Amino acid sequence: MPLSLTNSAPTLLVRKEAFERTGFTRADVDRALTLTDEEFRVEGSLIAIGPVFEDAGFDALLAAFEAAGLVHFEDFFDLSGNWPEWIEVFVRGARGAHGAGETTSNRGVS
Repeated sequence: MPLSLTNSAPTLLVRKEAFERTGFTRADVDRALTLTDEEFRVEGSLIAIGPVFEDAGFDALLAAFEAAGLVHFEDFFDLSGNWPEWIEVFVRGARGAHGAGETTSNRGVS
């Protein structure tokens, strides 16, 4: 099922397989950002982190991802949240893409 994104702040989208490959956990993300359950969502092969209202934490998380070997655009992508409120944006992992086709689960993501 597609995940709804908000236009109020950036959201970080991460391939679940890439996130797990680095050993990152939800607790690691929470060290950089204070998130609610609605701000860390897993659907199939995709993790959506946000909306993120804290610029410093967001930048620190991006730096941590890159330091762990994740590649921007290939493994993770940030959507600015900068679109008019009359547009709804929904995302999901692409079918047939590397890591896609998994069932919805928080398995491996704590």
